[in-house]
Amino acid sequence: MRHVLVETNWVVAYAAPAYQRVPAALELLRRAEKGELKLYLPSISISEAPNPISQRYQIRNEADRIRQFLLWGKEEGIVDNSGDHYTRRVLDQMETRVKNDLADLDKVLERLKKQTGLEVFPLDAEMLERCLALSYERLELKPFDQAILSAVLVRCERLAKDGEKDFAFCELDTDLQPWDGNRNRKHRLADLYEKAGIRVYGDFLLGSPEGS
Repeated sequence: MRHVLVETNWVVAYAAPAYQRVPAALELLRRAEKGELKLYLPSISISEAPNPISQRYQIRNEADRIRQFLLWGKEEGIVDNSGDHYTRRVLDQMETRVKNDLADLDKVLERLKKQTGLEVFPLDAEMLERCLALSYERLELKPFDQAILSAVLVRCERLAKDGEKDFAFCELDTDLQPWDGNRNRKHRLADLYEKAGIRVYGDFLLGSPEGS
């Protein structure tokens, strides 16, 4: 059984307004539901996700810019009444759908905690102690990223003690990837993953491990 860990960027990709959800994030959970793999998520990622989702997917400003274009286009004679009507109708539908999806975000996240194949686990004392220890590793991580890293490392180490193997971490955050923007190895971070037996992937399809 492959054990796959994810964090906040996966939650954002999964729980975004419907038309913005990332198919690969949904597919990863479907694979877990079918028993093809086991998915793990630190609970603090669910706590963190609402803020970036709410900020990233507010579309009022974008919609208003299109409405301004429609006004200008009608004056210039490049947008007719029919085009103006149907475009405004689609914009209204989009705004309503996104508004409703964001209003339901808490329900989506609550359902996520109960999904088959997904284990949402809290940070415990050992993980917090590891987080403190990582402060001396000169990893140059933000406090939240350091907490995520400690959670991932400790959870995989416990699984290994239970005889499990084949650990993967899907990570789109460049700070926690063990390679830099030029695909060069970040040695200190890469060594921590390797010691824990974790392969890091830069996507949700488990298709691009360790900077390849």
